[in-house]
Amino acid sequence: MATIDVAVPPEEVLNVNVGVLGHVDSGKTSLVKTLSTLLSTAALDKSKQSRQRGMTLDLGFSCFFLDVPTHLAEKYPEKSKLQMTLVDCPGHASLIRTIIGGSQIIDMVLLVVDAYKGWQAQTTECLVLAELTSPHIIVALNKIDMFSPSEREGRLEKAKQDVWRRLKKTRFSNCTLVGVSACVGGEKAAAAGDEEGQHKSTIPNTNSNHDTLNVDVLVKKLQEELPPPKRDFSEPTFYFSIDHCFPIRGQGTVLTGTVLSGKIDVNAMLEFPTLGFERKVKSMQMFRRKVQQIGQGDRAGICVSNLDSKLLERGIAASPGAVQLLKGAIAVVRKVQYFDGTLKCGSKFHVSVGHTTIMATVTFWGAHEFEKNGVTENGERNVLPQQSQSKNKAKALLGHSSLGGDADMAGLPRIKFDFEQDFLQQNSLLEELDGKSSNLLHWAMLDFQTPVYCPLDSLIIGSRLDVEAPEASSSSSCRLAFSGRLVEKIDPAIDANRLKLYSPKARSGLIAKLGDPYRRDDDEKMVRYEVFGDDLFKKETNMKIFTGMKVVTKYDEVGEIKGSFGTSGQFRVWFPQGTEAVVGDELILEFKRYLNDDKKIMYQDIVLPPERVGTRVEMQQKSKKKKVKIVNGEVVSLKGDILESNGKHTAAIIQGFFTPD
Repeated sequence: MATIDVAVPPEEVLNVNVGVLGHVDSGKTSLVKTLSTLLSTAALDKSKQSRQRGMTLDLGFSCFFLDVPTHLAEKYPEKSKLQMTLVDCPGHASLIRTIIGGSQIIDMVLLVVDAYKGWQAQTTECLVLAELTSPHIIVALNKIDMFSPSEREGRLEKAKQDVWRRLKKTRFSNCTLVGVSACVGGEKAAAAGDEEGQHKSTIPNTNSNHDTLNVDVLVKKLQEELPPPKRDFSEPTFYFSIDHCFPIRGQGTVLTGTVLSGKIDVNAMLEFPTLGFERKVKSMQMFRRKVQQIGQGDRAGICVSNLDSKLLERGIAASPGAVQLLKGAIAVVRKVQYFDGTLKCGSKFHVSVGHTTIMATVTFWGAHEFEKNGVTENGERNVLPQQSQSKNKAKALLGHSSLGGDADMAGLPRIKFDFEQDFLQQNSLLEELDGKSSNLLHWAMLDFQTPVYCPLDSLIIGSRLDVEAPEASSSSSCRLAFSGRLVEKIDPAIDANRLKLYSPKARSGLIAKLGDPYRRDDDEKMVRYEVFGDDLFKKETNMKIFTGMKVVTKYDEVGEIKGSFGTSGQFRVWFPQGTEAVVGDELILEFKRYLNDDKKIMYQDIVLPPERVGTRVEMQQKSKKKKVKIVNGEVVSLKGDILESNGKHTAAIIQGFFTPD
């Protein structure tokens, strides 16, 4: 490492922002102090409160310089020096808003883990942020000097195995782990060394006056594995994330921050959307060196006049007219796998866009439709327009609220929202469908409690910061609940009623009587074109409401209700293709009602099929045979003359054929 040669023009310096994240007291600031050769006005816990409490309370910025490695020299041939800007983020759970803000202005993450204590609660939250915002991480297992020399190698290997186990299901499963000690003996030893004026560091030209272990190995790995930073100066929108603001007597107000997109020159106009005015850029510096232009990825200070520094602590500055005020938005979102709670519709979440965190009421839907349509994180359908120099102003309003990472990296598709599409109403964000667990995509409506200025297409992070931070022992859970991509600006008071969210309804009855039989012409099957149903409606039901609605049999045959039949609640159904159902089979009436429909109208998506003609079958009438009743009687006496031919009497008296009445 070396300090910058003043002879190297600023335009030949490639700036890369490295976020230093980790659990509180893991030694992040000590490591930053060891690495840094140049400090900003906000570095190494310079604030009075940080020194009093003995921990980092705000973002700190410092840097060191390296030669441009070969793999970056090929991509940036005009650059001769590499400036590694270190963004020292707080580690305490109560400062998660600041950590989220810091994670969105970086190109890669240096995750610091206390090798002695192991993985801790805020380490998990830092890992989640790294997954959402960084293409690459290197893990520094700090404080290895706490292991005795005889056990150090074995204890360090055990610590590495624990970290790799945590990273197994992430994008960083093969990342580099380096065991280091940023300050042998701890901060007390370093303070004693500072008082004695000693300088024992093995790292030259740094701010450390103490012994270190393996920090030179860490620097080499940073240099070798640094991914090519995202730099596109052709983007039309200049977007600057402000993290500090202070006055300089006789010059104006200085805004320090990071350029997230585009570029700007001295004397250009800069808009402050939250304040409602514009100011001209008087001058600019990058780590105390004056520059005429800054662009995406640069860490810089911008000086403007006529701006009260008390009005703006953190926020954004941008090209005039480039940033919209959002009362609400529709976003495509995905749950963070480490969040344990249920994400209920209508719940309030802390939503972070860059350095801004506001409360928002969130409604989720769309899991069924995303799964049905096969839309994945690649988002091949309905792709959002890319940024360009188009005259279409809507395209220019797309931008980024993060630097190294964005919604693409977070696995969120670039897809448009269609207000005309029907969506099944959900009570919460779903974690499984059809009994299968999956990290499902959802749509979400964000109703911001306070309107926020940010570009569409930005990465957002939803959190439940009102709940208690995970205990140190609970190192696998976090408060970060979901990530998302802002897709469309809305006014929730108006546009919420445009959402076509529905709940499915179903009723069932039985076939009570069949109509005349027909033999269908195309397949010669015996069917009925008319049936009579029961047990679906009450006798007092107004059948006019249901006339024309479709019912379905167990054979998926579709029929149409034609009206009532009699006065007992029965109804007549016509099947244009006929039905093979018989008496006692079920008739199912399915429909849906829209959440925002005050009239509670019933809607159906079922389409009546085309007719299939049949020929009426004449059934043969069975002749009615009279039953013959045989009654036995008894001859009482014979009467009349006796016939000569056969010797029989011509008459007889018989009893038993008839009853007295």
